[in-house]
Amino acid sequence: MYLVESKGGAIACMLLALFFLGTWPAVITLLERRGRLPQHTYLDYTITNLLAAVIIALTFGQIGESTVERPNFFTQLSQDNWPSVLFAMAGGVVLSLGNLSTQYAWAFVGLSVVQVISSSMTVVIGTTLNYFLDDKINRAEILFPGVGCFLIAVCLASAVHSSNAADNKTKLSTWSSDNTTGTQAVISSVSEAATPNKVTEDLENGDGPVRKARAGTAAFLIELEKRRSIKVFGKSTLIGLTLTFFAGVCFSLFSPAFNLATNDQWHTLKEGVPKLVVYTAFFYFSISCFAIALVLNISFLYHPALGVPKSSFKAYLKDWNGRGWAFLAGFLCGFGNGLQFMGGQAAGYAAADAVQALPLVSTFWGVILFGEYRRSSRRTYVLLFSMLFMFIAAVGILMASAGHRK
Repeated sequence: MYLVESKGGAIACMLLALFFLGTWPAVITLLERRGRLPQHTYLDYTITNLLAAVIIALTFGQIGESTVERPNFFTQLSQDNWPSVLFAMAGGVVLSLGNLSTQYAWAFVGLSVVQVISSSMTVVIGTTLNYFLDDKINRAEILFPGVGCFLIAVCLASAVHSSNAADNKTKLSTWSSDNTTGTQAVISSVSEAATPNKVTEDLENGDGPVRKARAGTAAFLIELEKRRSIKVFGKSTLIGLTLTFFAGVCFSLFSPAFNLATNDQWHTLKEGVPKLVVYTAFFYFSISCFAIALVLNISFLYHPALGVPKSSFKAYLKDWNGRGWAFLAGFLCGFGNGLQFMGGQAAGYAAADAVQALPLVSTFWGVILFGEYRRSSRRTYVLLFSMLFMFIAAVGILMASAGHRK
């Protein structure tokens, strides 16, 4: 079995996990904005998310000889380690619920804000729990100022959302007012905004050239609403914020649960039974994550939430439009979580929570792919850059607090 044991190796795992975990939400959001039902996307995603855990277990978990203290993956499957297994599976349950909640929240309040709030809550609550579970191996004088930076980022994220929502409301009210007058010049200008000379290709659907509205315009927002699968116009953004805070609580608990599964701080294992290695724990973690996602999303096919259209399992099986992207998202999330846990086992799970700076990556994709914050007010831009600055400071501080597990 291969284990990451150096501080440098742990930080490398965290950085790679940061990129993966910041990218998969953008892929899921891309599909929702192109009209694919979230139930279909999440069912595809959860298949490859589990497959990533199986690949990690069968490779890293089987490399080298199996010892009494560090048994290989197959050896541990037959051991009496169910207390730790249940902790790992509990972590998978809360992660699955959190991921499912954010999939709907992204539509209501945007990719960047959802990731910032949920990730910051994860750090403020989860990192504190992990610090004490890890017997304080991280340097508190460095760790907790980093937690403070994340807490400030939550407040800034809420302000960014409020400011950007006000900007969008102004754009839409102006567009609606002008269209009501029926002025030909206004209609012409909106038409030009909706169908500029620039022709782009629909990369996901492969439908050939399409004309798109300029990002950030009222026409762009209206065009997006018509195309997307989760309709948000006329609905309170409180729905999205509620889902976001619920997800934040779920995300705060999955890492401490995994920590308990691999280190047995509460001494639940029988004497002589080795602790669950990170790869075995991640396998059970992903099994429960898969099971919860499967049950809930099959239920959502027939009883959808938040006004999403009904579907069926047969319709899901026939829906290959964007399936490759959903599979990619599952692999990115699965390998990202695995790398986070590998780094956390080596340098402390509190330091590994530095990957919660994933909104840095998500915001990049949100601006580049989806035109978030285009043509927004100066106040929104100032708040956005302040938020990102606090995240950059936070990730550096948390990584600097990394210790070494004995």
